[in-house]
Amino acid sequence: MSSRPGQHLGLFRLFFRVAAVCILAFGLGFPANVGIGGSAPAKMVWHRGELGDPGSLDPHKATTLIESNILDELFEGLVTLDARGEIIPGVASSWTVDTGGTIYDFKLRSDAKWSNGDKVVPEDFVYAFRRLMAPATGAPYANILYTLKNAERINKGELPAEALGVRAVNETTLEIALEQPAPYFISQLAHMTAKPLHRKSIEAFGSDFVRPAHMVANGPFMLREFTPNDRLVLVKNPYYYDSAHVALDAEIFYSLEDRSAALRRFMAGEIQSYDDVPVEQIAFVRAHLAEAFEVTPNLGSYFYAFDTRHKPFGDRRVRQALSMAIDREFLAERIWGGTMDPGYSFVPPGIPSYGAPATVASKDIDPYQREDEAKRLLAEAGFGPGGKKLEVEIRLNNSENHRATAVAIADMWKALGVETRLLATDATSHYALLREKPAFDIARSGWFADYPDAQNFLFLGQSDNQALNAASFKNESYDRLMHEAQVEDLPERRRAILHEAEALLLDEQPYLVLLTYRSRNLVSPKLKGWEPNVLDNHPGRYISIAP
Repeated sequence: MSSRPGQHLGLFRLFFRVAAVCILAFGLGFPANVGIGGSAPAKMVWHRGELGDPGSLDPHKATTLIESNILDELFEGLVTLDARGEIIPGVASSWTVDTGGTIYDFKLRSDAKWSNGDKVVPEDFVYAFRRLMAPATGAPYANILYTLKNAERINKGELPAEALGVRAVNETTLEIALEQPAPYFISQLAHMTAKPLHRKSIEAFGSDFVRPAHMVANGPFMLREFTPNDRLVLVKNPYYYDSAHVALDAEIFYSLEDRSAALRRFMAGEIQSYDDVPVEQIAFVRAHLAEAFEVTPNLGSYFYAFDTRHKPFGDRRVRQALSMAIDREFLAERIWGGTMDPGYSFVPPGIPSYGAPATVASKDIDPYQREDEAKRLLAEAGFGPGGKKLEVEIRLNNSENHRATAVAIADMWKALGVETRLLATDATSHYALLREKPAFDIARSGWFADYPDAQNFLFLGQSDNQALNAASFKNESYDRLMHEAQVEDLPERRRAILHEAEALLLDEQPYLVLLTYRSRNLVSPKLKGWEPNVLDNHPGRYISIAP
């Protein structure tokens, strides 16, 4: 049986009063000259708390934000993101596009090199994109770049990889052809799937190319050490073209899924940043760590996925009923301490090209009426008085925040006569569940924008997006709308089609939308170069640490 949030708050308060005194006395710094993996002391090291271990360091196998944060430090694509989350040139110094909007020519910078000194050339991108689309690779995220000509047919085994619309024109120019114009294409190229790869190291070591001894990177940092459930160490890449302006000597990522433990380590000066705050301590953090607590808008949605492959969650009435019983304002304000917004749309607000998103139909209905309608729907589906008892299991990754949310939702569902069990696992196991998709009832999930476009959220409902469609949702009308939007050239018409698709998704409710994210970061005042942005992207290339 799960304990209620705040049950042990008294002990936490005692600890934090003591810790607060330490902060006033010693500041939010960290011990200077901390060694890296037994090496000589480093001049400047960013100690970063991370929400868990990366599941994979192969850019074509990774799917989570944890992995993206690390891979963006190791590899750089044709474009990259600056400290404010804006697209800037990366390996490509410039590019042009034809009048039809489908042929791009990228001119690669002459000083781009791999961490072993090899020059980065157009063929490195040709090899990487072909590997991404090759069915044998099994890349779960391949469909994000179906914008490339023939990509989808190659990924489905209908064409050879050589038919992909990517070719090296010469030693410095890469040409990319698209299926049709895509206004968001350049933004896609900042994603982890669009990184170049060092072919010789992959051919020499196979899947072991991700090991510290074998990995050849082209980003600002190189992989020095990875100890699962402990830490991952990156060191500055001397061959990076802008290494002269990279202040950090190293970054150390610590796997800290326990938010309370991470907060204690932050207050003790052992880490200088962390991506979250335990919800039961938000009031304390606001009172005592206001200078370090960054709460900013974020393009992210927090939701539960129903396994629509089996009963009763294949029944739309059951999904709608469970959605109607949720008090999202309570979750946002009382459970998350006002650091999240109530979520009524699948696409989060704040995407300029999309406008205001669609919302669930029950949004403005009185809560008591919603409860009555939910009971009626469950009765129609055969549950409730005179029928079967609905029992559900919520699977979630270990986190005080996720558990508190699930406990609150289970309590809300009690009013419908629903019995709820919670099953929590570590982050690596939970995300593996979402990828491999054995049978489940309900699984906690969420999505952060890879690029600011509604399609990047709505594609999670497409039936052919098997790797990322956690709900295994299949709807021909929805698939048709998404295909129409993909080939539509007119922005206004495309926006209307995507809004229609979102309305359909919210009516079917394969995903139970709950909250819209805000970023909640703990950032030491000594960490310089940290810029708030809606993608919550903070490259080490721009970070320095004050004495």
